[in-house]
Amino acid sequence: MDFNSTLIGQTIAMIIFVWFCTKYIWPPLIDAIEARRKTIADGLAAAEQGQKDLEAASATAGSVERDARDKASKIISEAESRYNEIMEQARTDARGERERQLAAAQDEILQERNRARDELRAEVAGLALTSAEQIVRREIDAAAHKDLLDELVAKI
Repeated sequence: MDFNSTLIGQTIAMIIFVWFCTKYIWPPLIDAIEARRKTIADGLAAAEQGQKDLEAASATAGSVERDARDKASKIISEAESRYNEIMEQARTDARGERERQLAAAQDEILQERNRARDELRAEVAGLALTSAEQIVRREIDAAAHKDLLDELVAKI
């Protein structure tokens, strides 16, 4: 192996090339690689954070859904309870109205019966007066009076 000027020239050129590369080419490449590595790391961290957020949101959604179901069932049970209260109130009102109408009808029947009795008494009194007049007009005769009284009783 011959040690000559070509080898020295190539060595010097190589040293200059390496120095030039380390001074001007490597720093931007390293910066670009570091920036890319940081972007990838940030993306992975964001993905992990997104996954955690998704899990938290899923848990929250499950709890919100359970709460909504509980509230819906509570509202339904309250509506059914209110429906039952309204129906019971309507039944009570209907019973009260029925009792009121029944009492009014009974009062009306009682009044009609009293009016019929009064009319019957008036008629009986009229018949008694008519019979008394007929008795007084006729001559007083026990047999005649008996006939008139029998007629009066038959009319009553």
